[in-house]
Amino acid sequence: MVASPAALLYSRGGEGTLKKRHLLIASVALVLSLAAAGAVAVVQVRALVDATPPVDLFAPTSQVVTGRNGDILRAYTVGNGLWRLPVDPARVDPSYVRLLIATEDRRFREHDGVDPQALLRAGWQLLTHGRIVSGGSTLTMQVVRLSERLHTRSPSGKFGQIVKALALERFAGKDDILAAYLGLAPFGGNLEGVRSASLAWFGKEPARLTPAEAAFLVALPQAPEARRPDRDPVAAKAARDRILLRAAEAGVLARADAEAAIAEPVPTRRRDFPILAAQAADRAVASAPKAGDIRLSIDGKLQASLESLAAERASAIGPNVSVAIMVAEEASGDVLASVGSAGLFDARRSGYVDMTRAVRSPGSTLKPFIYGLAFEAGIAHPETLVEDRPTAFAGYTPNNFDKTFRGTVTVRQALSDSLNVPAIQTLELVGPARLISRFRRAGVEARLPDMAPANLAVGLGGVGLTLNDLTTLYTALARGGRPIALRERADAVGPAEPPKPLMDERAAAYVTGILAGPLAAVRGDVRVAVKTGTSYGYRDAWAMGYDGRYVVGVWVGRPDGAPLPGLMGVDVAVPILADSFVRAGGTTRLPPDPPGLLRASNAELPPPLQRLRGARAAVAQRDAGPEIAYPPTGARVDLGFRAGAPQPLALKVRNGKGPFTWFADGAPVAREPWARQFSYFPTGAGFVTLSVVDGEGRADRVTVFVE
Repeated sequence: MVASPAALLYSRGGEGTLKKRHLLIASVALVLSLAAAGAVAVVQVRALVDATPPVDLFAPTSQVVTGRNGDILRAYTVGNGLWRLPVDPARVDPSYVRLLIATEDRRFREHDGVDPQALLRAGWQLLTHGRIVSGGSTLTMQVVRLSERLHTRSPSGKFGQIVKALALERFAGKDDILAAYLGLAPFGGNLEGVRSASLAWFGKEPARLTPAEAAFLVALPQAPEARRPDRDPVAAKAARDRILLRAAEAGVLARADAEAAIAEPVPTRRRDFPILAAQAADRAVASAPKAGDIRLSIDGKLQASLESLAAERASAIGPNVSVAIMVAEEASGDVLASVGSAGLFDARRSGYVDMTRAVRSPGSTLKPFIYGLAFEAGIAHPETLVEDRPTAFAGYTPNNFDKTFRGTVTVRQALSDSLNVPAIQTLELVGPARLISRFRRAGVEARLPDMAPANLAVGLGGVGLTLNDLTTLYTALARGGRPIALRERADAVGPAEPPKPLMDERAAAYVTGILAGPLAAVRGDVRVAVKTGTSYGYRDAWAMGYDGRYVVGVWVGRPDGAPLPGLMGVDVAVPILADSFVRAGGTTRLPPDPPGLLRASNAELPPPLQRLRGARAAVAQRDAGPEIAYPPTGARVDLGFRAGAPQPLALKVRNGKGPFTWFADGAPVAREPWARQFSYFPTGAGFVTLSVVDGEGRADRVTVFVE
């Protein structure tokens, strides 16, 4: 067989290390092969090419998880630890491609895989200079070598590369070969492909590159280890600058642009690949292990901002504390952010545990749904009166968080203040099983302890739910009771038929009006409907909120479930919730209320709605006499008499049944049909005895000193 002319070439354009003797032998072989091959050799080579199968251009690429805007959230190495990201040639800067072809293979579009002119030039330069001056390998030859991991520093190896390049061009188009090079070219270490290199060395996609960046990416594959800028920035810059000068001489690049690019430094460190929404990305890859590019609904910028917020707040709260945040779009159910922990690599905080999917006690976050079902059933209204007093429910005796009781309150106040006894009374009427079954309508499966049937403890957090579950439920509430499946995968398809409502829209509107504040539903203020929760033993702190666009859920606690005394949702989770809305772009006005809402005071309600009905509620109502909640007996109250500008004394009564008649030193001073507060103006400083009598003749009395 005739010796190959390509035996004299080296795969990286002048970076070979053969001894001079080997170079001279190869040079002689080149000349002899060109002079003596003849027609017989041509026929033999052509037959050999015809019999050679083309190399397989397919190479496994990294799985890439991108966000809703196409930005990379997380990428994964291929089996051998290489970063080989898929490359779309249409999304590579054309100036880089032009510079690459001008430098590596000027006649790429013209030859059939081997450039005879380049081979002759390289051989002659090697023969006359005794060293390699320029390479003769075409991009097609390089693709062959890269695809099959060939060693081509011997005459036989180079000849085989030439034959396979000629064979490849018979089956593959130029664009396919160029795309293969863009995906396989080595860029130092475990980097392959121009996209991996651009992200690692410049921190950006290769769609738009400066002349300096493009020249650097052309020069580095010629000697990927020797020219690594993190190891030898001088060598890297020198190689890049040579590319720029040659490009200017060839007219590929303007002289001024080349000089400006030469003045730029080369990168000196390799950047880390993005790792955002790591746990969500892992879930997506696990569900589609063979998918190349997986797109999530997550907004990369918002995700990065909230991951930073979670880390900052967890550090401020204390050691071993983690934070999880979810943001969902109300209209679509798209998950825009899913922060599973306060730091993926923070072992002290168990950062690898995804707390958006961890089953925890929801605390008081389920109370809005209890009252919503009561509103829907017509057994309660926001102004319905309910008793908050010590009550036993078949041995279960709930207490309020502050260990005090308010007496008779409205449902609005009971939910706003997150009172426990009224919630359990209401749940007893609604039914725990009904509450759990409504959760299933939204696709949420509550975890009951030891597979026990639902009981009243569910209302105060005696059930297991995840942050994802709660965000799903509150999204349904924000949508007027209409559930929607939360969607992390951008290509996820919802159910063929819409699920049944979690509750009707009027009930949801009542709940939203309470959670957003008493004036929000009337004036249309830009407010956020918020509910907090704290689980038993201070193990979980929650804040759930929504406006007219977003639903945000926050969890704070220890992943191992250890208690954190003093950990309360209102103190630690609500500030994170507020900052999350700010970082998401601010709040959006809540939607208008649906028609048909009953706006009335308690006295104006139909009699069945004036008080929460039920045997237990009736007993509580009958047994609880009035108590003066303020001022307490024996108190000294400064009303400003000494300053000459006295203020009224606020009187408050709890329990009992209206109307309430107030007395000061035995003289009647007011009669309130239902109001439990009254402003009394004493006639002067000194002791005063205050009394109140309810509608059933029961009374309470205190003595205070006003000054």
